[in-house]
Amino acid sequence: MIKLTEVIAPSFYDVHCDIKADGHTHYWLGGGRGSTKSSFTAIEIILGIMSDPNANAVVLRKVKDTLKESVFEQLTWAIEALGVEEYWHIPEAKLVITYKPTGQEIRFRGADKPKKIKSMKFSRGYTKFIWYEEVDEFTGMEEVRMINQSLMRGGPKFTVFYTYNPPKSANNWVNTEVKLTRDDRLTHHSTYLTVPRDWLGEQFIVEAEHLKVTKPQSYEHEYLGKITGTGGEVFDNVQIRRISDEEIEEFHQLRRGLDFGYAVDPLSYTVMHYDRKYKRLYIFHELYKVAMSNYAAYLHIASENKRNEVVKADSAEPKSINELTQYGLFVQPVKKGPDSVEFGIKFLQGLEAIIIDDKRCPETAREFLTYELDKDVHGNFKAKFPDKNNHSIDSVRYAMEDDMWDFMERMKARHAPETPFPFRTVEPQTTGGFMQW
Repeated sequence: MIKLTEVIAPSFYDVHCDIKADGHTHYWLGGGRGSTKSSFTAIEIILGIMSDPNANAVVLRKVKDTLKESVFEQLTWAIEALGVEEYWHIPEAKLVITYKPTGQEIRFRGADKPKKIKSMKFSRGYTKFIWYEEVDEFTGMEEVRMINQSLMRGGPKFTVFYTYNPPKSANNWVNTEVKLTRDDRLTHHSTYLTVPRDWLGEQFIVEAEHLKVTKPQSYEHEYLGKITGTGGEVFDNVQIRRISDEEIEEFHQLRRGLDFGYAVDPLSYTVMHYDRKYKRLYIFHELYKVAMSNYAAYLHIASENKRNEVVKADSAEPKSINELTQYGLFVQPVKKGPDSVEFGIKFLQGLEAIIIDDKRCPETAREFLTYELDKDVHGNFKAKFPDKNNHSIDSVRYAMEDDMWDFMERMKARHAPETPFPFRTVEPQTTGGFMQW
């Protein structure tokens, strides 16, 4: 075989070493046009099968009809590039490639109907390698998980590749997924700029440079694989990372919010620390569940909130608030007003950072990362923030009520009396000892 440096671009050397050392299970390889991420994946699958007599591969695209002229041809190229054609059987009509010495196979499947992709039986070994080409064409992580659960059986080690050009929207499920932390996941980004020029050809470079001059944003998205956005993203200040126990022990400005739900909508309870000096919000605890009784919610909240500090909740549920109060929780209602949603979201948008531990708070992370403006029939973004998939966002707004009012009062004090305050807000009213919107 030829030297691997002749078929693997320099940006993938570290990834190759990680795969060889069984460093991770899931490899998310994103990048722009010409980054050779698909070529690299094909090379790794061929090498992997030839070095492990029990390894087989399943290669998937969303639509079956696209397999032959994409991933099938890519793997055929990899076999030829490595100079190992004599060891492989590549039929003209059938979508399967066979390693002759052992009978190991590379099978190709479309995911038009993912439930039909069941655990596969091979004459030898198991499905060690799985490759999702253009994974952004799949409907979401739930569909991918369903397929993985079917294929990742009967073997000691699995390697799953996800190759894709990052979609424009930061809130697309793929762009959201790669931000989430998993110990068994490696994410990698590549561009054509790290690929030897002669691999791409001069015309490829000419087209890329022309687009760079004429349409720079399109160039950044298509060739650099940058998430340029659609303009509808609501929160661009979210940071996803682990928040350690040591950090949490130092948190002293705790806030708690509760959004009620039952049959369809989940109950969402969130706990956070607010660093007012640096305008950073750290969200590190959540309860997010459908069909949860108030008593079950009380037991959870009481076990977490041992000092019985105030919990801010939506006053649209006075019966639930009263029940939780009867159990002994210190719950204050926050009433929604005509501008409270807009004001609350804009306040959160204005923070320097909303830091979410996605291990502790997976649903909160998902909501903040995917919250996006709706479009009208003409494709224009609506001005109003959507009231869907925002249960954790609402609970965070409720928890931050006092800080929002404090911020508003300080902003008012900085403006002359005759200067209109930049936010339209509902003045607070006191009812039953509680401040309401």
